[in-house]
Amino acid sequence: QVQLVESGGGLVQAGGSLRLSCAASGRTFSSYAMGWFRQAPRKEREFVAAITWIGTSTYTDSVKGRFTISRDNAKNTVFLQMNSLKAEDTAVYYCAARRAGSSSDPLDYGYWGQGTQVTVSS
Repeated sequence: QVQLVESGGGLVQAGGSLRLSCAASGRTFSSYAMGWFRQAPRKEREFVAAITWIGTSTYTDSVKGRFTISRDNAKNTVFLQMNSLKAEDTAVYYCAARRAGSSSDPLDYGYWGQGTQVTVSS
C-alpha cells in the first residue's frame, strides 16, 4: 500500500513558478514509478510527467522545457518544478504511483493523492 499527499499548489501569476511535492508512505517507494496528472474543470484528467524508479522522466509536449519532475527516494518524495506557468496550466494536480514502469495512462496507476489546486492568473 502507498499513500500519497500532495502540497505546494497555490495562486501564481502567469510567468511565475511553483514547486509541487508529493510525499509517499511505505518502505518500497523507490520501486514505484511516479506520475503527475492534472484535471481542469470540465476536462478529463491528463498526463503531465512521469519518472521511473531509476529517474528516467517523460513529459507531455505542452510542458516540455517548463516543468521538471524529480524524486528523492531517501525522503519518499516526488517533485514537480513548474516554471513559466501559463493560464492553461490551471488545474488540480494529482500525483500517482504504480509498481512498474512509468506510463502516461492514468488507468495504469493504482495509487492517487487527493490533489492540489494550481491557479495561474493571466
